[in-house]
Amino acid sequence: MREQEPISHCQSLSSDEALTTLIQGLQNFRRDIYPQQRELFKRLATAQQPRIMFITCADSRIVLELITQSEPGSLFVTRNVGNVVPPYGQMNGGVSSAIEYAVLSLGVEHIIVCGHSDCGAMKAVLNPASQEGMPTVKAWLRHTDVARSVVESHCNCAAGETLDVLTEENVVAQLDHLRTHPSVASRLASGRLNIHGWVYDIESCAIRAYDVSKRRFVPLDGNSLPSASPQPRYAQT
Repeated sequence: MREQEPISHCQSLSSDEALTTLIQGLQNFRRDIYPQQRELFKRLATAQQPRIMFITCADSRIVLELITQSEPGSLFVTRNVGNVVPPYGQMNGGVSSAIEYAVLSLGVEHIIVCGHSDCGAMKAVLNPASQEGMPTVKAWLRHTDVARSVVESHCNCAAGETLDVLTEENVVAQLDHLRTHPSVASRLASGRLNIHGWVYDIESCAIRAYDVSKRRFVPLDGNSLPSASPQPRYAQT
């Protein structure tokens, strides 16, 4: 049988071919991969115990389990346009519910807000005319207004740098929004939860992480673990 083409090549396929390739991938998984991990899926069939929550973009190029080499059950993932976290009380919908469930029910210990290079949502923020005809997207991206305002006021960016700076500022803004959620604020105060802001570069696979002590993004190179968490005020001794 001809070796299956990688899913990432779907853009060169017709609509029917893309769906057929997807189904072939499912069949290959059940035949070749699942038998090797049968016991893992048996354990996962009735419970999950992820330690980490990811809030990231819906962009098809961001495949967290591949990037982080994580097994099923390791990550609790919420994806949306622009890796947005609405402030608590403004839009208590899917993202807010996922955060509350992850923190209070699953007991995750880390929440990572992860932006990425070449983000279509950030491009749309820089070019508002591109949002015309998409009223829902336009309303959703209002949650990035803080980041846009900061960039407009303080960034004397060279040509081509504005998108990267906005992407970073948007991650910082969403971290600020995240701290407005009562479940998050409570566990941050006690030191039982840590939050992180990352930006993933698609081409190089490099990650920059926000370091709150340095107030800037630094390479996530394994030599240190930058954190965006405030100092806990009620840490248990």
